[in-house]
Amino acid sequence: MNELLKNSLYFGMTVSVGSYLAASWLKKKTGWAVLNPLLVSSIMVLLFLMVFRVDYQTYNNGAKYLSYLLTPATVCLAIPLYKQLELLKKYFPAVIGAICSGVAASAAGVFILVKAMGLGHEHYVTLLPKSITTAIGMGVSEEAGGIVTLTVISIIITGVLGSVIAEAVFKLAGITHPMAKGLALGTSAHAIGTSKALELGEIEGAMSSLSIAVAGLMTVILVPFISGLI
Repeated sequence: MNELLKNSLYFGMTVSVGSYLAASWLKKKTGWAVLNPLLVSSIMVLLFLMVFRVDYQTYNNGAKYLSYLLTPATVCLAIPLYKQLELLKKYFPAVIGAICSGVAASAAGVFILVKAMGLGHEHYVTLLPKSITTAIGMGVSEEAGGIVTLTVISIIITGVLGSVIAEAVFKLAGITHPMAKGLALGTSAHAIGTSKALELGEIEGAMSSLSIAVAGLMTVILVPFISGLI
């Protein structure tokens, strides 16, 4: 089986896309928020590799081409933001204040948890970029001396969890304004949260798209100053 798969250039891409389509169908069929397509498809791919004993390198030889689409996909998020440009200008101070608060809360949360669990500097800087998009977070973690693979995992978990619990949190906290929802999702759950925001509405998606870029930039600037706290 491994030899056959090694000779298939797009094996990894086929498994990844197929799993995601199946997971999306399952989510649409059941309507359960917990069945997030990214989470379910990740589990499906993992089980497939384990059952057929396919090593990661063989899988990634084909799947790596999907990662090339990450940057252009992120850039495309500027489109809904452009459509809501007037709204952004009107509430600009509040928007920037909300994103700054989100970035500060994320960094403070990581600091408190790392201290409470008795973890060291390496794990601290590994988790600091957990709420920004993978493309930026990997570079931040590497430069700060973190474990990049764990950073990627923490980013995925943060995004999926944020997307799954978002609507319940909004309802519990009484958050109804579309801008507040979008800013919260983009700042805390990056691109995965933005996909959820786009499901909620165009304004939510636009504000979430802005949050990804601004929160990423702020984190890049902030990490060198706070990485030495632990």
